Amino acid sequence: MSEEKEPVMLPNKEITALLRLIDDPDDEVFDTVAHKLIDYGRSIIPKLEQLWEVTEDQSVQERIELLIHRVHFQDLQHDLLEWSNSKNPELLRGAILVAKYQFPDLNVPALLTQFDQVRRNVWLELNNYLTPLEQVNIFNSILYNYYKLKGHELTEREPKHFFINQVLESKQGNCYTLGVLYLALCELLDIPIFAVDIPRQFVFAYIDTLHHFFNPDSEGVQQIQFYIDPLNGMVYTQKDVDSYLRKINAKEKELYFTPLLSKRIIYKMLEELSLCYRYKREEQKADEIQQLMRILVNIEEM
Repeated sequence: MSEEKEPVMLPNKEITALLRLIDDPDDEVFDTVAHKLIDYGRSIIPKLEQLWEVTEDQSVQERIELLIHRVHFQDLQHDLLEWSNSKNPELLRGAILVAKYQFPDLNVPALLTQFDQVRRNVWLELNNYLTPLEQVNIFNSILYNYYKLKGHELTEREPKHFFINQVLESKQGNCYTLGVLYLALCELLDIPIFAVDIPRQFVFAYIDTLHHFFNPDSEGVQQIQFYIDPLNGMVYTQKDVDSYLRKINAKEKELYFTPLLSKRIIYKMLEELSLCYRYKREEQKADEIQQLMRILVNIEEM
């Protein structure tokens, strides 16, 4: 019996010993202790939280908070790598992982329930006889008029607008969070709207597949009908976009009309979030976001 219990007891003894060393003034000792505690993963968090509650020394509390953050961040890196390696990574799931950087205890089921309610409201208004523009008008009416979603420019440098849970709660976001919400709805409702890589912008294209009248089974030709700004639902024509590309003297224009993959969208979202943290002088957060970006850079197809 004692031999069966021993493997269970030993880690608890080790954890207790490690927790007692968190307040060690020697930084090298703390670094060793921190490394061992973090190796336990998220299972160590309740014990760290209990210790924080009974600790009066503020500097020790800060060390505990740092350890908890590092455990959460390690988990997030693992989850992001797993997401990016999946066959068809869902865009909404990627945005949820971005939000979990700031909100590690995010209630994901509750968020998905909120999202599904939005989806149902859009779905109830759609039918097979609507033109592409009429479909977009329904999206815009529900998102920007009924739910009163408000878009903020990236130049405001506001990190909170990058977290999808806050968009659903406060009804305010930027082009990436509002855009992810828009695109995820389109994906579920089979609306052919995709993000395209227009320089210095994050806009969508309604890409229709046209089939030859005499050969309806042919692969078809994809054609952009119009463009949409996710900040407010404004619709732009091809002429508008061509005029913008000429204005900024863009080269290789054909590259800008290819739909972006989910991983590329999340990468761009993280890139802008990192710039926000740099702007606010939150260098550690900016560095951590760049670590998340590097996970996606190592993926061959983005």
